[in-house]
Amino acid sequence: MAVGIFAGIPVRDCESAVDWYTRLLGKEPAFWPNEVEAVWQLAEGRYVYVIEDTARAGGGVGMIWVEDPASEVDRIAARGLQPVEKEQHGNVCKWIFHDADGNEMGIGGETVPAP
Repeated sequence: MAVGIFAGIPVRDCESAVDWYTRLLGKEPAFWPNEVEAVWQLAEGRYVYVIEDTARAGGGVGMIWVEDPASEVDRIAARGLQPVEKEQHGNVCKWIFHDADGNEMGIGGETVPAP
């Protein structure tokens, strides 16, 4: 079975959310289905999108698993966003970011301890 995902994040203001998620993800949206949704393609068959939905804004939780999470967090910091927390679970780390609505987006993956 092939697996893909199209995960949505409800926000109060699509335009300002697009700015924040563009900085987090390091690229502009791949496409806009309409004026209140913007979609980023993370990998083949894997998408994340913001949707303007004030009633549900702020309740989103997600994590993007990457090969080298510490380096990715450094790149995100260079674009002006800082994590609010870091979790360590064995050799897996997760850096937590919050958008303006309080949605949580983690950047995580396996880390290799320094020799």
